[in-house]
Amino acid sequence: MNENLTLIWENCLQFMRDNLNAAEDNTDLKKLENSFDLLFDNVQPVSLVSNNLTLLVPSDFYKEYIEDNYLSLLSAALKKNIGKGVKLWYSVMENRPSGQEKPITVNFKGKSIPTPKIQETLPPSFSANLINPFVVPGMKKVNIDSNLKADFSFDNYVEGESNKFAATVAKSIAKRPGATAFNPLFLHGGYGVGKTHLGHAVGLEVKNSYPDKVVLYLSSEKFIQQFVSAAKAHKQTEFANFYQMVDVLIIDDIQFLSGKKSTQDSFFHIFDYLHQNGKQIILTSDKAPVDILDIQERIVSRFKWGLSAEIKSPDFDTRRRIIIDKLSRDGIVLTEDMLDYLASEVKTNVRELIGVINSVIAYSTIYKSDLSLELLKETISKIAANQKKVINIPYIQDVVCEYFGIEREQLLSKTRKREIALPRQLAMYFAKELTNATFTKIGEEMGGKDHSTVMYACDTIKDVSKIDKELKKYVKELGEKIRQ
Repeated sequence: MNENLTLIWENCLQFMRDNLNAAEDNTDLKKLENSFDLLFDNVQPVSLVSNNLTLLVPSDFYKEYIEDNYLSLLSAALKKNIGKGVKLWYSVMENRPSGQEKPITVNFKGKSIPTPKIQETLPPSFSANLINPFVVPGMKKVNIDSNLKADFSFDNYVEGESNKFAATVAKSIAKRPGATAFNPLFLHGGYGVGKTHLGHAVGLEVKNSYPDKVVLYLSSEKFIQQFVSAAKAHKQTEFANFYQMVDVLIIDDIQFLSGKKSTQDSFFHIFDYLHQNGKQIILTSDKAPVDILDIQERIVSRFKWGLSAEIKSPDFDTRRRIIIDKLSRDGIVLTEDMLDYLASEVKTNVRELIGVINSVIAYSTIYKSDLSLELLKETISKIAANQKKVINIPYIQDVVCEYFGIEREQLLSKTRKREIALPRQLAMYFAKELTNATFTKIGEEMGGKDHSTVMYACDTIKDVSKIDKELKKYVKELGEKIRQ
């Protein structure tokens, strides 16, 4: 082992040993130190390359025990002795494929250091009896249905100011999956803005360019269901082994892992394995990583390793191009005034826009009427009349943000500037007035605020609006916009 690395590691151990009792005031320090020494006597640093530190541990148990009990302390030690941004990796001895007892060489500061090979192939314990619906039984070679939708390709993805950055990054990843700095790619934004489409587009492009790569798309709900089934059958290892086969993993609505501790633990280890072995990970969420509540800090930190890209609701020009693209594929042409009207009427998201387009086409076909501006207005009017508006907290947030001309991130932030604090209080007030959400739930949706903060906001708006003309005007106009 390189002398510099040895010294660094010894300094890290000493730092941790010195701070063992910081959070354990009632613990016998001697016993704590003995336990610490027994654990870390079997852990060795094997390489430090480009701020990536790899530790050799005897088994997965050691890795998990360190993560669960010493991660914060170890992170502080690494920051002190190496610097910020250190990434921690593990080489597990018991996972080395048979016949590979000889170590490979990793370069550290120009010198050759023998280190055990980090596992890159399917473990010997892999079982064909996978608890997973994507496995085709009876095949000698395991086949996985990528579960990708052919219509969700890059060719059918309309770019605009709201999604151009995310689309550019996605195309870069599709050319070199797992080999760019954008790993993981974390796509976030509101409902129906095209996050899922972009994830599928990457998967389809990878399958087209690299047919041998294993690509898998699934929702987080499906991932959770699979994990629960595997856990009940005591086949968590097979479950993890299955996902270690994947080259490009795309998981939709990752925010639903919130509160699922055991599933989060499994996801964390799968994520680490894939990332460490150069596999591409793409995640979508309706929230930015820091806004996902009740999820392990170590997972949130890994979300930030790659790139987080927001996709916003499409602007007028983008909505107009989406309409033209959709209708041209169905052989339908609208006049300029019809295009402008349709693009101006549906402002929220792409999914709703396409739904309205499909309704207009269906109405025209059923009643055998030529498309006209009058028919368009009549159809949209009927759609609006038959749809009961769903008023929920995200919708209220969108209306408030649009009214005051601020971003959602500002609304959910911790800033106390009046130009942000007032809209935030109004959003809390209307959330309580127009939904069945509790103060606690509203606080969670408003960026993790305490329930007492929400109660104070509601009381403040209610009382001050009685004597403040400007605030009274805000309450009146926002109430009308939210209900309309």
